[in-house]
Amino acid sequence: MENFNRLNDLYFKKLLGDKKRKNLTLSFLNGVLNKDDKNYFTDISFLDKDNEPLTLDGKLSKLDIRADLNDGTQVDIEVQVCPFKLMAERSLYYWSKMYSEQLEKGAEYKKLKKAIAINLLAFDYLEDEQEWHNIYNLLNVKSHKKLTDHIEIHFLELPKFTLKDMRKIRASEAWLAYFSGKYSKEELEEIAMTTPAIKEAVEFEDTFLQDKIERRAYEQREKAIRDYYSYMNAFKEEGLQQGLEQGLQQGLQQGLQQGMQKGLYQQAIQTAKNMLKDKVDIKLISKYTNLSVEEIKKINEE
Repeated sequence: MENFNRLNDLYFKKLLGDKKRKNLTLSFLNGVLNKDDKNYFTDISFLDKDNEPLTLDGKLSKLDIRADLNDGTQVDIEVQVCPFKLMAERSLYYWSKMYSEQLEKGAEYKKLKKAIAINLLAFDYLEDEQEWHNIYNLLNVKSHKKLTDHIEIHFLELPKFTLKDMRKIRASEAWLAYFSGKYSKEELEEIAMTTPAIKEAVEFEDTFLQDKIERRAYEQREKAIRDYYSYMNAFKEEGLQQGLEQGLQQGLQQGLQQGMQKGLYQQAIQTAKNMLKDKVDIKLISKYTNLSVEEIKKINEE
């Protein structure tokens, strides 16, 4: 299938979030975390992928893949396709929940284990960084000494990725090459010579696409993303027009703000209606429209 999006959340979870293929997940994690034969992770247990809303506005906290590794290390892998300016804040929020949820009431702090957040991004996020893989820890601002190794946040930016030497490819590079969609099946077969997990991933991809039900679900997710971009562009145009009209009466600045807000909200409602007609999951609609789950349920009832 041409232009197959391997970062589609449904496909990504099927590929790396299923215990049947945990060897692929371990290959991905050991590669990204630069583990060698002496300290690589040997097992993984997948946990619940969705957390209940905790914020006052009812926004849903959602992790694409959440798991425990064999040494107790906690890890979450999140894929973000649509550009999002607050990725750092969101990743830190997810990390903090993952870290704090380790302890039950009255438990000792020494039981806490390292928590790692991995963000796989389909857009440029770190404007001042040239490398595609950037890692953040908690450091002293003067000495740059690490306070603790319990916090580790990774950003993998696909647009910045370029494979330099296919003959000396590392596991992390092999996986980024696969998810980037920049390389042909023939090139991926060559990459699989050094990273066998990629061959298995390509074979699973073929099986996935041959399944009519899975393929239909994938196409619906892709349509939802396209609609999101389309409606967001409409938000901007309609909001700007309404803002200009109101600005003639109330002052340009105030009118622009109110017009944008009204236009965005009305378009969000229309977007939710369209997505409900396509039987898109309510939580996914909430994610793309910023409407609360309760608002969407009310729209659905009406």
